[in-house]
Amino acid sequence: MARKQHRDHSPAGPSQRALRVGELIRHAVAEMLTRGDVHDPVLEGHLITVPEVRMTADLRLATIYVMPLGGRDVEAVLEALERNKRYLRGEIAHRVNLKFAPDIRFRADERFDEAERIEKLLKTPAVQRDISKREGDE
Repeated sequence: MARKQHRDHSPAGPSQRALRVGELIRHAVAEMLTRGDVHDPVLEGHLITVPEVRMTADLRLATIYVMPLGGRDVEAVLEALERNKRYLRGEIAHRVNLKFAPDIRFRADERFDEAERIEKLLKTPAVQRDISKREGDE
């Protein structure tokens, strides 16, 4: 008799499958945007990077992080992507072999803003003072 595998704890991060599917979707969306497959004046006027796609554990929802080059017109680009969501979802379904086409949502990638905020914090006098004290102790 086969025994059921049971996990008492949830995994710390996304599964390998979720990561792999997210990467496939990222490549598909980036290719569509690069080739100009989405006919929208706002999208045609911007170079858009797709740095990450996060999938839910059941692979039913893909959160696609995007950033226009230079970080300008982020809201306009997100609105244009939302307008073309149905087309993009259909194209993803054709390009990525999944049982179900995941629902998609778009978010602005804020990693650069966060990195800049941390960089500014590290340069503040209080942090510099603490760093110099710690280096002096060693």
